[in-house]
Amino acid sequence: MIISPKSISIVLIALSISIVSCAQNTTEKATPIFKDGEAQIVDAFVDTNKWIRHDLWVETEFDTDGDGQPDRMHVAVTRPEQTETEGLKLPVIYVTSPYFAGVASDLPGVMWDVNIELGETGKERVHPEVTRRGQRPIISNSHLRKWVPRGYIVVHSSSPGTGLSDGAPTIGGENETLAPKTVIDWLCGRAKGYTEREGNEEVKAYWSTGKVGMTGTSYNGTLPLAAATTGVEGLEAIIPIAPNTSYYHYYRSNGLVRSPGGYLGEDIDVLYDFVHSGKEENRPYNNKTVRDTEMKNGMDRETGDYNEFWAGRDYLNQMDNMKAALLMAHGFNDWNVMPEHSYRIYKAAKEKGLPTQIFYHQNGHGGPPPMTLMNRWFTKYLHGVDNGVEKEENKSYIVREHDDPQAPTAYKDYPNPDASDVTLHLTPGGASIGGLTLDKVAEAEEMFSDDASISGSEHAKATTSKNRLLYVTPKLKEDLHISGVPNVTISLASSKPAANLSVWLVSLPWQEGEDIKITDNIITRGWADPKNHKSLTKEEDLVVGEDYTVSFDLQPDDQIIKAGQQIGFLIFSSDKEFTLHPKPGTELTIHLGDTSLTLPVVGGKEAFVKATN
Repeated sequence: MIISPKSISIVLIALSISIVSCAQNTTEKATPIFKDGEAQIVDAFVDTNKWIRHDLWVETEFDTDGDGQPDRMHVAVTRPEQTETEGLKLPVIYVTSPYFAGVASDLPGVMWDVNIELGETGKERVHPEVTRRGQRPIISNSHLRKWVPRGYIVVHSSSPGTGLSDGAPTIGGENETLAPKTVIDWLCGRAKGYTEREGNEEVKAYWSTGKVGMTGTSYNGTLPLAAATTGVEGLEAIIPIAPNTSYYHYYRSNGLVRSPGGYLGEDIDVLYDFVHSGKEENRPYNNKTVRDTEMKNGMDRETGDYNEFWAGRDYLNQMDNMKAALLMAHGFNDWNVMPEHSYRIYKAAKEKGLPTQIFYHQNGHGGPPPMTLMNRWFTKYLHGVDNGVEKEENKSYIVREHDDPQAPTAYKDYPNPDASDVTLHLTPGGASIGGLTLDKVAEAEEMFSDDASISGSEHAKATTSKNRLLYVTPKLKEDLHISGVPNVTISLASSKPAANLSVWLVSLPWQEGEDIKITDNIITRGWADPKNHKSLTKEEDLVVGEDYTVSFDLQPDDQIIKAGQQIGFLIFSSDKEFTLHPKPGTELTIHLGDTSLTLPVVGGKEAFVKATN
């Protein structure tokens, strides 16, 4: 058969159109891009004007606001347009919080009065109301620009009893664990979502791959851990940043009523009032049921003992079902949510055999890991890219004292595996400056008197004082690296049936000035109630003049103390920044021979001797 030139031309033109059309379809299909084990920014996902934003309510199986209906959680979704136009399915970064709809004002009298005697509660405090803010469909804009362009969907939700979510805030109660679990169930097709708070029109997450990661800072970092403890299918990885992992450890310390740093007089019921931004008509029921009954009967500001109320708000007790990979982040100088919160969970997760890494920096509250760490973590567990992150030899990343937070130093683990305990003993002279030595010394007694009006920094700077005891190492001849959890054992007698006990480890001489870094003076701290020397769950009054031995951990740390400095072991009673402020005058007698400080030193005793001799 002979084909004419005209026919050939028509065929070629049609073929060209077909090829161009296929090429256009190929180039128009947007998918995530990966390089060096990390999700890259995709041009097609960048235009915020093309993002699809919508909200909905996910129905739970609990009713905590007493209206007879299952509580529904308000959820907002932000996703690339390709999830609608091209059928693209993507994994989800999920952030939940009680803060998104606003918080109460810091009115006078909101906090508990701390100027009381130990064992007292104080007068009733002021209860503020939250004025809810925000509008549909936006709950929050956090994390959008970081993750949506890299091929993720970002989902936000308001915690129970906050914003447009039903329920009651319980500050660590069971509903705050089950609420994010249910949202994840919806993202994986196992729970129902609705277009309206009280409507029946369903919404499905057809754009979700069923792979979810969670992150957030502070309370927003607590809730990923809460969700993970349920073992919910689909939650593959969490990156908690400065999370509160135990409300007891946040508001108490070894039996002592202790405030979080910067919030003197705060307690769990104060935080309840602070976040209670839900339906105004439900607030009276919630207040009566949660704040004025459960919390009032359980929080126990009189003794500070650990009890069932606090145990139910300790996520370390709930980790049996956890299977999500964990990248933990925290600051060693976070005196709000202290570094013990992250370490205790990291340690437990590691012991469970879960994939774990930890990032620590030297600053205060907050501070996420470098983007490359977070990116590799989510790329592995949400996109399924085999980047080897779980097989890395180094499990710990620590920002050294003067380094860029984006350039941490990698270590095999935390604490540093090369660290071992070095126990130091006290030599007399603590009213001015006593000594810290490797050799145990003969028995001696030294006494100080409590005065809550004097700050810890004033105690550390004083050349002599009747209100504290201070013991120091020789001046360091070379840098000394501490990594781990210091521990103190203190033998004491009290002139009264109750006393605060506070310990600071400090680097001396104390530095003054605007350019002083947070690591220059305070190494770490700790507090304890001597009345709980036997048990954390049941205190007993001190017999005046009788000897007691109190042992407790200080906050975890990893710090390099520079040559020329001295490590100071500061013992005093009431801490102006953290504890109750009883009337001055309680006298504590310390038995030096039975009192010691144990430091985790990289290189152990040999390194300590080399640095101090």
